Amino acid sequence: MDTQQLLGEVAGQLLSGAIQVVDLTAPLGPDTPLIKLPPELAVDTPKIEIHAISHYDKNGPWWAWNWLKLGEHSGTHFDAPQHWITGKDYPDGATDTIPAQNFVGPVNVIDCSKQAAADHDFLLTVDHIKAWEAEHGAINAGEWVVMRTDWYKRNGSEAEFLNADETGPHTPGPTAEAIQYLISKDIKGWGSETIGTDAGKAGGMEPPFPAHSLMHKANRYGLASLCNLDRLPPKGAILIAAPLKIEHGTGSPIRALALVPRA
Repeated sequence: MDTQQLLGEVAGQLLSGAIQVVDLTAPLGPDTPLIKLPPELAVDTPKIEIHAISHYDKNGPWWAWNWLKLGEHSGTHFDAPQHWITGKDYPDGATDTIPAQNFVGPVNVIDCSKQAAADHDFLLTVDHIKAWEAEHGAINAGEWVVMRTDWYKRNGSEAEFLNADETGPHTPGPTAEAIQYLISKDIKGWGSETIGTDAGKAGGMEPPFPAHSLMHKANRYGLASLCNLDRLPPKGAILIAAPLKIEHGTGSPIRALALVPRA
């Protein structure tokens, strides 16, 4: 079967429902949870605002449309390499310069939901990843890797989603060694269901925030606040995670989708 025939077969499978499209995206609006940073460290992204321009009224009698105020890293979003100081010099590291081919690829889903439910500070290690590979198969170059924790089910409450107390945020994520191992596998990027791609206590790791620091240093990508990873198989799905083509963009809200064979 040549490539044209293969694409035709995929199109037919989509139309028949044999291939399902799974939405991995949280709603984007005024109640979307946003990261909260220590004020002595940084300025936070602004709260999302949606304002009507017209709604079938005197400002536009036959149409409705809105204007938005939102940060690049709001809701389910894409982190480009230029988001972090370690990736700032990549000419192809912004949302308008990354090759579009890089937004689509096979996805490996590492299920850590039971561990994260038992320990909100759970950290994915190299041993966890190797055990997953022994069961499901090797992680290959050019593929996405995402960490399923079912954390997205907290998305309706910013307090529950951030899960912070006087000692800081408590959310699951990867160790620095795990990220280094995945980079050695030449993956496309790393994703999570939490507010960011790092664990809540990643600021105290070496290097600080390793998913950001190391992934973007390697000119790789991050996905945060993903949803519905429990609807994906460990292997066999295709992830589509395309940011808006913002000039010099460090990231963008996305409509993340997965193509999944119907069970």
